[in-house]
Amino acid sequence: MSKVLLTGGTGFIGANVARHLVDRGHEVVCLTRKSSPGLCLDGLPITTDQTPLSDVEGLKRLLDGIDDVYHLAGVFDPSPSGKDLMNAVHVEGTRNLCDAGLAVGIRRLLLCSSSVTVGFGSLDAPGDEDSPMPDLDALYGRDGPLRWYHDSKKDSEDLVRTYVDRGLETVIVNPDFIIGAWDIKPTSGMLVLTMAKRWVPIYPKGGKCFQDADDCALGHILAMEKGQPGRRYLLGNENHSYRDFMGIIGDVVGRRGPLIPLPRRAAELVGIVGAIGSRFDAHAFAGMDRHVLRSMGKGRYRTGDRAVNELGVPRTPLNVAVEKAYRWFMDHGYLD
Repeated sequence: MSKVLLTGGTGFIGANVARHLVDRGHEVVCLTRKSSPGLCLDGLPITTDQTPLSDVEGLKRLLDGIDDVYHLAGVFDPSPSGKDLMNAVHVEGTRNLCDAGLAVGIRRLLLCSSSVTVGFGSLDAPGDEDSPMPDLDALYGRDGPLRWYHDSKKDSEDLVRTYVDRGLETVIVNPDFIIGAWDIKPTSGMLVLTMAKRWVPIYPKGGKCFQDADDCALGHILAMEKGQPGRRYLLGNENHSYRDFMGIIGDVVGRRGPLIPLPRRAAELVGIVGAIGSRFDAHAFAGMDRHVLRSMGKGRYRTGDRAVNELGVPRTPLNVAVEKAYRWFMDHGYLD
């Protein structure tokens, strides 16, 4: 099998991709930061390297002998310096990796972007990779962490497409709401963890497209193997309202489902508190950003049919994905 470079392997999705790459017989080199937690890579027969994405010459040396690159490194930083950091990682880091790959003859590069750059629709007519985005100012704000994240991710997608005609085959994947094991922070699994500890009576009024983490990892690999250069693939499976999603979690963890929709005025009040609190600790109050709360109040439904039909991505039921997440949290002491 091939020798591949994986960035972002210590993150939630990256940890799952790393395991599937190893299971398929690939030789994996994982680019990490000194501050990255090692738990995600424990027990895996992989090589780690700490060459920074800002070091083009170092990346050239690292990529010598590599066949393909899985670029999953990403960051969401709500602090005042977050805009520069997100651009440095998502745009400039991607540019440096593509330039280095092009210089040493890398065949293909897969970019993991985000569903935030993909349009959405209703439950009956979900959006897809070609759906237009709504008013970004209204959706993510004119300024602030969500807008910085969207813009830097979209810029990275536009950037990698320019390399296709230059000889580097680039493919893009856009994971939506992913649930499963190895969510060490946790991120999307926080609701599973919270509901496992106590009853949560309130639910946001919106909804999302959900996918099992193993299916998402396979989506990355299948996109690398079969994806059309310059094309993007939404990775998602089942569309659910947050109320229904929380009901599924409740069934798995043995809790009652939520009963009360989050009132609009309450969400606005939380947003005000978040805006004030973020001045003192941006990370602690990131989930209370008014645009985050506003987006959770809307149904943002998408379809992963392109990835299923063109790549063969499997469709694991959401309750199975939730069970995997719950079991992993229990096994790793998150519920002690």
